[in-house]
Amino acid sequence: MNWAWKESSWSFFLVVIMVFSIMFVSTETYDALDPNGNVTIKWDIISWTPDGYVAVVTITNFQAYRHFESPGWSLGWTWAKKEIIWSMVGGQATEQGDCSKFKGTIPHCCKKSPTIVDLLPGTPYNQQIANCCRGGVLSSWVQDPANAAASFQLSVGQAGTKSSAVTLPKNFTLKAPGPGYTCGPAKVVQPTKFLSADKRRVTRALKTWNVTCTYSQFLASKAPTCCVSLSSFYNDTIVSCPTCSCGCKKNITQPGSCVEPDSPYIASVVSGSQKNTPVVQCTSHMCPIRVHWHLKINYREYWRVKVTITNFNYAKNYSMWNLVAQHPNFDNLTQIFSFNYKPLTPYGSINDTGMLWGVKFYNDLLMQAGPYGNVQTELLFRKDKSSFGFEKGWGFPRRIYFNGENCVMPPPDDYPWLPNAGSKQYFSLLTVIIISLTTLVFIIVFA
Repeated sequence: MNWAWKESSWSFFLVVIMVFSIMFVSTETYDALDPNGNVTIKWDIISWTPDGYVAVVTITNFQAYRHFESPGWSLGWTWAKKEIIWSMVGGQATEQGDCSKFKGTIPHCCKKSPTIVDLLPGTPYNQQIANCCRGGVLSSWVQDPANAAASFQLSVGQAGTKSSAVTLPKNFTLKAPGPGYTCGPAKVVQPTKFLSADKRRVTRALKTWNVTCTYSQFLASKAPTCCVSLSSFYNDTIVSCPTCSCGCKKNITQPGSCVEPDSPYIASVVSGSQKNTPVVQCTSHMCPIRVHWHLKINYREYWRVKVTITNFNYAKNYSMWNLVAQHPNFDNLTQIFSFNYKPLTPYGSINDTGMLWGVKFYNDLLMQAGPYGNVQTELLFRKDKSSFGFEKGWGFPRRIYFNGENCVMPPPDDYPWLPNAGSKQYFSLLTVIIISLTTLVFIIVFA
């Protein structure tokens, strides 16, 4: 009996472990603010060649607020057989590989696992196709859907000359840039249909397969890149970013930790830094980006917030930046100044998340650290009397994201609180003087 009880307990324990394991695997790439966001790679075979096929590959960024910055995306896979790439348009392989066995025409790439990158702006027209040649930069789907896709064309050899003979590549990898994306296996789907320019004829791909890639904070696992500071009109306290939010200042004898803002060697440090390596101004938080949320004014029917984004990175301008903020009053946002805005509603009717980004050609470029390294806006909210109140830090955001990265928030206990009139009385120096003089006069007159 005792043995049976132990066996049943052990079985229950194993079931619990399996359930938690499944939950962990299924949620490590889940984004509560963008539950349907992904990057889809579509591979369309459009014609056959003597030893293979010609395909158009399209990368579409369906993520609401994560975009691909410079140096842009790179896409890799492993061929299932002995395929090679004869030629490409709109993209290129980073390495040619060993093509020594070919005596006539030399292939563009002979590697078993090629890596493809986008071509740069200004590429000659005979090497371009639609949606190419942006240097790998892709906008997020909410911010600019017209520039959220990239395409390239490749001629594949030694692949078979009919649909049943073609074997799907495997082990797809997407870097945009650096780690963070995990890709599923290629799956054959219904062939893509193409509409002619005059919209009078429809053609279809000979074979199509899709690959879905999702962002995983677990894979990206790196130090935070932004932090949040807070202030308000009703309290003199300015809550700074938590100390060492994005790392701590190293020993001053170790170069490359940070740069003092008044250092005469900033230019030389920036020019000598590696590409895309941040050169951060020395601060207590050591973050490249700080977001400051200030409760500015309290009106009878409205309240106003000022948001300032400051760049402390001397080596980088942030193009196409965006900010996502969570606050329960976004449903009552009345006006926003100098930024674009769109609500994100991952929970249907609940509107507590807003996405902000710069106005094109005005402030969509966040300049590097210096006098111009900041952008700011003001938000005007209408008061909902059923929920409005400044008590217990209600006016401050629950969470802030910059370029898709979760920013470090101050501890809730440090928020600027409303003065507690019931336990403390606040008097100015002038009030004390007036009371003292009045008392003195009263004593002199009635003494």
